[in-house]
Amino acid sequence: MVQENKVQLESRVIVITSGKGGVGKTTAVANVGISVARLGYRVALIDADIGLRNLDLLLGLENRVLYTAMEVLDGKCRLDQALIRDKRWKNLALLPISKNRQRYNVDRQGITILVNSLQELGYQYIVIDCPAGIDVGFINAITPANEAIVVTTPEITAIRDADRVTGLLEANNIFNVKLLLNRVRLEIIQRNDIISVDDVQEILGIPLLGAVPEDSNVIVATNRGEPLVLRKKITLSGIAFENAARRLIGRQDYIIDLDIPYKNLFEQFYIKVSRLIFGQEN
Repeated sequence: MVQENKVQLESRVIVITSGKGGVGKTTAVANVGISVARLGYRVALIDADIGLRNLDLLLGLENRVLYTAMEVLDGKCRLDQALIRDKRWKNLALLPISKNRQRYNVDRQGITILVNSLQELGYQYIVIDCPAGIDVGFINAITPANEAIVVTTPEITAIRDADRVTGLLEANNIFNVKLLLNRVRLEIIQRNDIISVDDVQEILGIPLLGAVPEDSNVIVATNRGEPLVLRKKITLSGIAFENAARRLIGRQDYIIDLDIPYKNLFEQFYIKVSRLIFGQEN
């Protein structure tokens, strides 16, 4: 059984959460996590969405889940046996909390033990896919985190729920909170039929990590188990996720401006950002 370690090693523990389901939270975890790994860091993704495990599907790792964190905590296997390492990026690993048929939660102590053990293994970024909502699963998942990314869409119901989640994060002493605005539709914003990116940021009052445009390729990528950032022909949404990851690690302070017409924006920044992604900064 994994033993609780009191020594906190240097790493960043980030919970990615949302108040409302269906806003693309798990998609964000997969794409941001892979992007950080591609930038050379050791990354562990924890799927803490009990009973609704989908992160393995988005990463194309669903057939490789043999053990879960519950077996680790129960002493039935070692942590390294439960970790699923991505064949494409050896420095990326997935740890599912439970199998789909299981409905019970890992408690606060359990997830803290898991995070501490991952820190011992040398993972520099530990990203927790938090269940949507604010029930016990949410409280347990955020316990070991020292940072948070709140994912929302520019819809008033999603924004209101995101605001409540932000308050709960701060109430639990997580003050380093950033906003990832997903599924932004420029044409609707320009008609003033939906809240703009700036308006959402002003309402929530937290720094903007990135704005990701609506993209039908998300469905294709999910079905193939191939995140947007790994597609050969990367879309604007894939670039936006890559860019959010770069901002997360502090390497670049640049946000795609969705107020620029889509075609011109894509042509203007595709080559530049692609070079930055692969470390060819000049």
